[in-house]
Amino acid sequence: MLSFPNAKINLGLHVLAKREDGYHGLESCFYPIAWKDSLEIVPSASFSFESYGLKIPGNASENLCVKAYELIKSDYDISPVETHLLKSIPMGAGLGGGSANGAFMLKLLNDHFKLGISVLKLQEYALRLGSDCPFFIENKPVIAKGRGEVFGQVNLDLTGHYLALKNPEVHISTKEAFAGISLTTHQIGISEILELPISKWRKNLVNDFETSIFPNYPEVAKLKDDMYSSGALYASLTGSGSTVYGIFGEKPENSNWMILEM
Repeated sequence: MLSFPNAKINLGLHVLAKREDGYHGLESCFYPIAWKDSLEIVPSASFSFESYGLKIPGNASENLCVKAYELIKSDYDISPVETHLLKSIPMGAGLGGGSANGAFMLKLLNDHFKLGISVLKLQEYALRLGSDCPFFIENKPVIAKGRGEVFGQVNLDLTGHYLALKNPEVHISTKEAFAGISLTTHQIGISEILELPISKWRKNLVNDFETSIFPNYPEVAKLKDDMYSSGALYASLTGSGSTVYGIFGEKPENSNWMILEM
């Protein structure tokens, strides 16, 4: 059984006060995009995990696909599978690729073994994998709050626009991004800002991680400037990673960027 875990972008990202559990409160709009990995499971005599494409750092046993299998296996009598992951979404890039892999593995196992696990229960499993993982269960635009796992509706459709993305092959850890963050008070919430025309987003819709990442990585900051210079209606860093995206009304001409039709 085959699936295609997709990436997401953050439309705005407000980092709020630190919570009692050690996490920061967040507010963001998560928006799914068509930059995809490939994930396949095949019945087997024993469980195995292999990855291809972009090299994934760390021990394979720590991969969220493996952890997702272990979570389901702990509650359901499922048989072993071979797991094959073709990785094209870069890591540490703010695109949620690893989180998507874990969430899609949960959904694959649920479908393959006909377990009948509800969306809510899948989201509970996904949260045990990581804060961004529950989003990819339903995989639709949401306003995310809390750690990123509390979802509210958003009426937003970017169909008809083009999305340009560029990852400068810089890995920025979440710890590093938070280390330089300055907490600020936002007078307007992200859901309200997104009701404005896209042309108004530039001055109102911010990703707070830019203030901590751009001074240390000027090549990332330059990408944002380049996209605006090329006619982007809106451009931003996504997540706490190094990928910059731009939303365009017309298809931009730049062979160095990944261009997706929304």
